[in-house]
Amino acid sequence: MNLALIHDRLHIKTFWEKRINAEGQYAETEEQRRNKSALQLRGEWLVRLENRNKHLKNL
Repeated sequence: MNLALIHDRLHIKTFWEKRINAEGQYAETEEQRRNKSALQLRGEWLVRLENRNKHLKNL
């Protein structure tokens, strides 16, 4: 095979590997951001308020 073709294939392969890694890192940081989101905390607080209200009604 021609050396230029091998070089082009290697260049294309490394390009896509970098893109895939970057996309994976982005997805991971996005998941971490969502886990720290205030909406997640809001849901936890709603559960706590519901439990508190149930407890107060039982008294």
